[in-house]
Amino acid sequence: MTPNIDKNQQLFDRARALIPGGVNSPVRAFRAVGGTPRFVQRAQGAYFWDANGQKFIDYIGSWGPMILGHGHPRVLEAVQQAVLEGFSYGAPTEREIELAEEIARHVPSVEMVRLVSSGTEAAMSAIRLARGATGRSRIIKFEGCYHGHADALLVKAGSGLATFGHPTSAGVPPEVVQHTMVLEYNNIQQLEEAFATHGKELACVIIEAIAGNMNFVRASVPFMKRCRELCTQHGALLVFDEVMTGFRVALGGAQSVYARQIPGFAPDMTVMGKVIGGGMPLAAFGGPRALMERLAPLGPVYQAGTLSGNPVATACGLATLKEIARPEFFPALAKKTQSLVEGLKSAASEAGLPFAADCEGGMFGFFLLPQLPQNYPAVMKSDAPKFGKLFHGLLDRGVYIAPALYEAGFVSWAHTDADIAQTLQAAREVFKAL
Repeated sequence: MTPNIDKNQQLFDRARALIPGGVNSPVRAFRAVGGTPRFVQRAQGAYFWDANGQKFIDYIGSWGPMILGHGHPRVLEAVQQAVLEGFSYGAPTEREIELAEEIARHVPSVEMVRLVSSGTEAAMSAIRLARGATGRSRIIKFEGCYHGHADALLVKAGSGLATFGHPTSAGVPPEVVQHTMVLEYNNIQQLEEAFATHGKELACVIIEAIAGNMNFVRASVPFMKRCRELCTQHGALLVFDEVMTGFRVALGGAQSVYARQIPGFAPDMTVMGKVIGGGMPLAAFGGPRALMERLAPLGPVYQAGTLSGNPVATACGLATLKEIARPEFFPALAKKTQSLVEGLKSAASEAGLPFAADCEGGMFGFFLLPQLPQNYPAVMKSDAPKFGKLFHGLLDRGVYIAPALYEAGFVSWAHTDADIAQTLQAAREVFKAL
């Protein structure tokens, strides 16, 4: 009898011979959890099938963009029509305008938009624009927030208060990150001291208001309010990185969540990606007209990209945004996500497992901790070995969550009550085993 062949392993072996680590983005390699990555052959709705033909309920959704699920018919139709018209022109199209109009319609702080191809490109360009507009060099970011792999943003905090960054990647010279300050998330005292010392030198504060790269951690309302006040007081720009949260936690993004709690709240600039491309390589940054008109060709801040505003990507993104703009969409999506999160908390409690979870819109996260962490050092106290067992236990039962302890999860419109029930049953079994 011929033994079962693991095609995922075969593909992984082939990939490692030609691709560093066998993957084109590090977290896909399963290094944090061990085992063999699942190579996706196809996806539909809330599911994907791997190289062995095994079906999984997908809670990654391409790390957020697939808010409608895979292969939504109206999105497919839009993409297929766009492909027939041409892949790329290197010239403007009407659909770029329509996508910009759709973004500005739902995000009041954005009056003008520049389309790019990736979240990294959007964040790096937003920082350049902030520096160009203010004439200042220093920026503040927060430990645990990820804004892409641009050199100036690949930094970590040192041991002292408001310590200037040190590179977290080889190939990033220290002088490149010397103007990047890294503060502790949700620490108002550090924030105030940083502005008191360097306020006149700060171009911007960039933040994930709901951080999805240390799983799911919210900026507290008082902390966010203070960020806004200090930026306004010292003439620095508040930049919201909504690559993950934009059109995912609410139609108006995370900033609309805070605007409901802080009167008059708005960031000065917004970085977007993922959902606005519907799964295609597309991102954007935007803000008030007076700020955005400092970009070339109108102003002195240069930014360009051959594939920016790609006609196929804009077709995919525009169709996605039109679908999620329906009034019933986000209340129903939030209800599904809440059902999953509450079910997980209940299952963990039954098993006597330390467990905390949170969600907003179609985004969620959980921690093997007794309470929700407020910053990166607290997140790091989560039980990594136990998470690895949890991940593989769910995987063996056909449930695919992020193969890393510090990544958020995503629910789509396509997930059904039956999918959530199946997930919770799998979780109960795994929690008991832990």
